[in-house]
Amino acid sequence: MMIDLVQLRTFVAVAEEQHLTRAAERLHVSQSAASAHVRAIEESLDIQLFARTNRSLELTRAGKMLLRQAKLLLNGAAEFTSFARDIRGKTEGNLIVGASSDPLSSRIGLVVAGLRAQHPLVTVDVCARASAGTRQALKTGEFDIGMLLGRPVDADFTYYQLTTINFRVAGPVAWKDKIENADWAALAELPWITPNGTNLAYAFMLDRLFGERGLELNSVVRFDNAALGRALVHAGVGMLLMREEYALEGVRAGDLALSPIARTECPQFIAHVSSRGNDPLIRAFIDAASEAWPDMKRMAPLAHD
Repeated sequence: MMIDLVQLRTFVAVAEEQHLTRAAERLHVSQSAASAHVRAIEESLDIQLFARTNRSLELTRAGKMLLRQAKLLLNGAAEFTSFARDIRGKTEGNLIVGASSDPLSSRIGLVVAGLRAQHPLVTVDVCARASAGTRQALKTGEFDIGMLLGRPVDADFTYYQLTTINFRVAGPVAWKDKIENADWAALAELPWITPNGTNLAYAFMLDRLFGERGLELNSVVRFDNAALGRALVHAGVGMLLMREEYALEGVRAGDLALSPIARTECPQFIAHVSSRGNDPLIRAFIDAASEAWPDMKRMAPLAHD
């Protein structure tokens, strides 16, 4: 039996999520279908890809080796499709965009509206995904374009900086005196709502604020979605590194208090795999983004991650 790209994409998603249900939700397929895709690969190759633990699926040694090849094949398939569109010279087809769960700050609505106005034969799928997940999906061809928060660290990507987003450390208004009078050590000792491993940009900023000062946060809750983090801080659970516009809105509403010493910033980008730069759909999206973000500029990747 031949292994197809759908099965390979499921294999990669399960490997990255380490969980069958989460992978199925990510790919918008049923859990039984995702399981069947993985089983089909294992039976076709006569190789066990995963070992089940208490809470997750872990790749076997053979699975780890095959994962690298699967990603290369999926990226190659995406490049093949891009090349075909470039030869055809027509701006039509379906574009898959990974965006943050914060649509206002990314202006994704304006970008897609501008794209559709100029190219009515283009359809768009917009998928909410944290930046780390978006980077992986770009590499495997699951996404064509990604809107990322963080640093331009992938040498194989072309980056366009949209803006720089300011962040503040915020907490429940009931802790106003503690927050406003706290030094760095006292801030770190307060209960914190911190990102899990998928929110690399937030983790990097917190490390820049506290880790480089030799401080470890008193984390009591972890989140994988910024909107969930904001809901938790408004409920009085703990401190949070928050986009400045939301933090100031919380202060005006009388719900939040801000540290006067802890603030930072992080760039926001559009990115695509560089080898797909001539794809008419990707060029059309970049053109539409430049209309929504007039100061957008192309950026070179950093030398090291």
